[in-house]
Amino acid sequence: MQITINGNKVDWQEGMTVRDALTLMNYSFPMLVIKLNGVLVPKADYDSTVIPAGAELMVVHLISGG
Repeated sequence: MQITINGNKVDWQEGMTVRDALTLMNYSFPMLVIKLNGVLVPKADYDSTVIPAGAELMVVHLISGG
């Protein structure tokens, strides 16, 4: 099975969390917005939110400045 992360198909593993997906994709930027199947995932829940097979994960990097 696979999941989609920002349009890229990647292999899914049972029990995979949002944090696991971020590590897999080497996303380490501190300011991220994550949506799992269209639902916002709070940063505090990255380690506990399990990604189901076939899911779509959208990771948006926020940029701030002045």
